[in-house]
Amino acid sequence: MSFNKQNLFMKLLKLLVVAMIFGIATPATAQFNLKKAISGAAKAAQAATLTDKQMANYVKESVDWMDKNNPVPGDDSPYTIRLKKLTEGITDADGIPLNFKVYDVVDVNAFACPDGSVRVFSSLMDIMNDDELLGIIGHEIGHVLKHHSKNGFRTQLLTGAAKDAISSAGGIAAKLTDSQLGTLGESLINAKYSQKQEKEADDCGYDFLVSKGRNPWGMAMAFEKFLKLEGGSSNKQSYVQKMFSSHPETQSRINNITKRCEKDGYKRPSETSSVNNK
Repeated sequence: MSFNKQNLFMKLLKLLVVAMIFGIATPATAQFNLKKAISGAAKAAQAATLTDKQMANYVKESVDWMDKNNPVPGDDSPYTIRLKKLTEGITDADGIPLNFKVYDVVDVNAFACPDGSVRVFSSLMDIMNDDELLGIIGHEIGHVLKHHSKNGFRTQLLTGAAKDAISSAGGIAAKLTDSQLGTLGESLINAKYSQKQEKEADDCGYDFLVSKGRNPWGMAMAFEKFLKLEGGSSNKQSYVQKMFSSHPETQSRINNITKRCEKDGYKRPSETSSVNNK
């Protein structure tokens, strides 16, 4: 529980005790509000003790729900074959095991979950070459490595539709409904980060790609392509709107990755190339 919530809880508790000791009569509505506030503070305290293991269980449950409720192409699909080839040898991120799947949907999107589940939408694959697609995957994994996705998911757990079920579970992971899992899954897919967090994910994703022997130029190239999508159809803007808040910030991020690539001696791949190493 935060310091402010602790103070509020203690003040309310003391007020109730004083009223009981001295027989102070309080209006029924005041008693109700007081009990409600204490109950809310107690729930917040219990929910705040959510362990990493419980968090991991909720993430897995949410990812499993999304995999079940989205069309995942089979192993013989060109999308699956391409993603598998693209990510060959990329098995973990700082000890977090990675797993990759395609969602065959019209939205242009990709996301990575705190447990290392990376999901790439087929429509994103349609508009990106291999280098660009790998750059986006590296960026999303950067959010995992910087714990942005974990912290965002935790916030959603403690404040969203599942908070009451979780806080009342008495330290045991609560069984969530399909509706609650759907809401949590939506929070993973459409997670929005601050510009500071996006830039941190850029740099962390860059380092991750380099550590896996990949050319990081694709990240800058993907960002350039997203800029060209402005004014296009709404489904192709979804990822752009999620990642970039303004054109100048996007250009600044492109410049940052470009300077790093040039400084580190990486050659820019052609627009039609497959994945290229240094």
